[in-house]
Amino acid sequence: IVRPGPIQGNMVHPFLRRRNGEEPVTYPNEEIKAVLHRTLGVPIFQEQAMKLAMVAAGFTPGEADQLRRAMGAWRKTGVIEKFRDKLMAGMREKGLGDEFAEQVFRQIRGFGEYGFPESHAASFALLVYISAWLKYYYPAAFTASLLNAQPMGFYAPAQLVSDARRHDVEVRGVDINHSDWDCTLEEPTKRLAAGKPPPEKTPRTPPIGGDDPDMATAPRFTSPLPQPALRLGLRQISGLHVAAADKIMAARNGGPFSSLADFARRTRLGQAVIQRLSKADAFTSLKQDRRVALWQALGQEQKPQYQPLFDDLPASDDQDARLPALPDQEQVFADYRTLGLSLKAHPLSFYRQHLDQLRVTPAADLTHKPNDRHLRVAGLVILRQRPSTAKGITFVTLEDETGTSNLVVKQPIWERYYQVARTSPAWIAHGKLEKKSGVIHVVVNRLEDLSKKLGELKSKSRDFR
Repeated sequence: IVRPGPIQGNMVHPFLRRRNGEEPVTYPNEEIKAVLHRTLGVPIFQEQAMKLAMVAAGFTPGEADQLRRAMGAWRKTGVIEKFRDKLMAGMREKGLGDEFAEQVFRQIRGFGEYGFPESHAASFALLVYISAWLKYYYPAAFTASLLNAQPMGFYAPAQLVSDARRHDVEVRGVDINHSDWDCTLEEPTKRLAAGKPPPEKTPRTPPIGGDDPDMATAPRFTSPLPQPALRLGLRQISGLHVAAADKIMAARNGGPFSSLADFARRTRLGQAVIQRLSKADAFTSLKQDRRVALWQALGQEQKPQYQPLFDDLPASDDQDARLPALPDQEQVFADYRTLGLSLKAHPLSFYRQHLDQLRVTPAADLTHKPNDRHLRVAGLVILRQRPSTAKGITFVTLEDETGTSNLVVKQPIWERYYQVARTSPAWIAHGKLEKKSGVIHVVVNRLEDLSKKLGELKSKSRDFR
């Protein structure tokens, strides 16, 4: 029902109002009722439009099939218009008023902007039901499958992982001793009791490396079934090729790697690959943080490409051990640059105190704010979408450490703040909160660029037009 056809044909809101009992369901005659009673008097499917043309405008089955073909040519503008005079004249002959005739024509013309046959809608509904069932009962496997199918859909890996963690899935980082190319499932550290009542909120800023590093303050949900842990795959490392992952997995068949020297000797991977793994913090199981691992890799610059690296390094190097660990914020930013996500914290969590001073509302708190309140939200831009039926409106999703907020940016605002709107990866958005039927939006009236605060953070939105 939210496809361009029903939207253009003004079918969505009448159907919803009737379904919610806010508008009476009426039919001009019994013939039309027989066609539309299942969808409360509003034509939703292409087959209904064909039958409506027959019973309301006197179309023959052959003419109705021509109309179906015209509706199927939704990329060709003006095709439906050829049927207007016949539809209008036929409905007048049937005693139907001009207002009703115009309404029916607008609805049928809407199908020329992409509507569904009922079989298509039923197939989608079945896929959605199965997906929802899997996500509810098996969120770890569901998330692993989505990550292994990237790139796809509206949401990037960072949002998929964040959602899984809010559903109490234990997510583990990329590691040379545990990760395959794809994301996999492992025994969890502790089995959560099925159906365990979730806490209302998690702490806003727990320490990195603590028992619960998830930064979300949104409600958490627990699957009714015990869940395995989700291990991120080597595919998450930006720029790492599957051939390198195959070498790592093959060498690992002889047992876990015991040191960087052991890893380099057995995989025979070049310095560039080892640097990439170091930057991605993939040597954690060797008790080597990214800074020490990268320092050792850079120290081997003069060695031939295929000579095993780290041959002359002892198992423990005191000088390396004295290297200070990266600050928490730099750790998170490094994760985003190499993996596109972080299990340690969300980038905005480091700016929350400053955002609080600017009276920026966390995404999770929007549900508690009154309708029509003027406020500010901030976050990474994870999605921009401008449907052809939205009259120039762009729908944007921001993400902070507490969750996501959905923005409505009308065309004049988009054009006024075009440079920020089109190119900035992080915003502060000013606007009015709109809450209706459980749906929450912020209608934007001003944009600020937040990206300069985030320095070299690598965050890319998914944009659809």
